[in-house]
Amino acid sequence: MFGLTGPSGFSRFSTAEEVTHGIDGSGLTAIVTGASSGIGTETARVLALRGVHVVMAIRNMPAGREVKEAILKQNPTAKIDAMELDVSSVASVNSFVSDYKSSGLPLNILINNAGILAPPYMLSKDNMELQFATNHVGKDVMCIFRIFLMFMF
Repeated sequence: MFGLTGPSGFSRFSTAEEVTHGIDGSGLTAIVTGASSGIGTETARVLALRGVHVVMAIRNMPAGREVKEAILKQNPTAKIDAMELDVSSVASVNSFVSDYKSSGLPLNILINNAGILAPPYMLSKDNMELQFATNHVGKDVMCIFRIFLMFMF
């Protein structure tokens, strides 16, 4: 039962590269939040590998630049950008949305990966509890942005 392949032919041990093998994402644009580490980095890397234009929406720009360079080193033809976004801050989300709209890029895929778990009690720049601001408010705003762009382009 555990580790066996499911109806898709994949299991919990399948990699993102295996699952996306043969998929051509050319002509698609994706925003991946939290792409400067962990699952977000792997998601951005594999999407770029499959030809998707990836916009890494990240809070930590120096870490994001390192990830971008690592992806380009592995895949020199990757279309990948890094834009600053702190999903716990409404002002940062508004700035990101404005900058993204100005870029003229479409939005085909939105991966709301950014999140935090059990940080010490802290308030966001908007005076909300940080985990709630990051994991709920910011992601809701990004989903609304996605819906807005669907009807604008």
